[in-house]
Amino acid sequence: MNEKTARIKRLKEEKNAVIMAHYYVADEVQEIADYIGDSYYLSETATKINADTIVLCGVSFMGESAKILNPTKTVLLPDDSADCPMAHMADAERITEVRKQYDDVAVVCYVNSTAELKTLSDVCVTSANALKIVQALPNKNIFFIPDQNLAHYIADKLPEKNFIFNDGYCHVHHNITAAQILEAKKLRPDAEVLVHPECRPEVTTLADYIGSTSGIISYAKSSEASEFIVVTEMGVLYELKKQNPDKKFYTAGNMQVCPNMKKITLDKIIQALETGSPAVSLKEAFMKQALLPMERMLALSK
Repeated sequence: MNEKTARIKRLKEEKNAVIMAHYYVADEVQEIADYIGDSYYLSETATKINADTIVLCGVSFMGESAKILNPTKTVLLPDDSADCPMAHMADAERITEVRKQYDDVAVVCYVNSTAELKTLSDVCVTSANALKIVQALPNKNIFFIPDQNLAHYIADKLPEKNFIFNDGYCHVHHNITAAQILEAKKLRPDAEVLVHPECRPEVTTLADYIGSTSGIISYAKSSEASEFIVVTEMGVLYELKKQNPDKKFYTAGNMQVCPNMKKITLDKIIQALETGSPAVSLKEAFMKQALLPMERMLALSK
């Protein structure tokens, strides 16, 4: 155990803290985390944790989600400038407009969104449970915010629903092109293509498997293939290689990096634990409002 890891361990014990990390953060951070997962796993696990402090290693909407689900706990975000551009890509005015236009509309909010957008929504979803939840909703009209690509993927599976599309996207997934996948396939003809549904429709059509980050990990483990082209943020390669040391994993291009996720470092975790800052702070009434669609998500995904 190196000096930084030992210091983090000691600080965690002193503060009764746990470290939760998303699959997209740097390898060294995943290595010291108590819990590693995608946004759904982190949301659900946050409700079961018996600790005074949660150190959320990810981007700001994840810190907000952890705080909303644990209002009495301290939630630390090691770098509060680590933000997700897509989390802001919907607005209150458009939501109001759509609600006026469609009587029975359900505003379905991808968990990768700001707490403010959650307060304006009927239910939250993640890429792992979106299909199940939207299918379970009695509403025919679905306004899916903020991600257009995940919305198109779910809409194709549920032709009985009428989707109203928003124009948000994750720049990491949206920038991956079909040409890159075809080029990668040419180099690795035996590799299976594993794609996150935040990618464009022309990319998902080239996939052998489409699913959330945790779904991709689970599929790679059970697949008989020995080579994979992984079409999501490359931080997931850490867990894929850890679970499958005898399999090979490649990216489709060299731009599959979320710069915000990579802002979280061991030094920043140490500083957050030592100073109790930056801590996520949200007003109580606001948290209660944002909690409703998240609780509905947890109930409907069971």
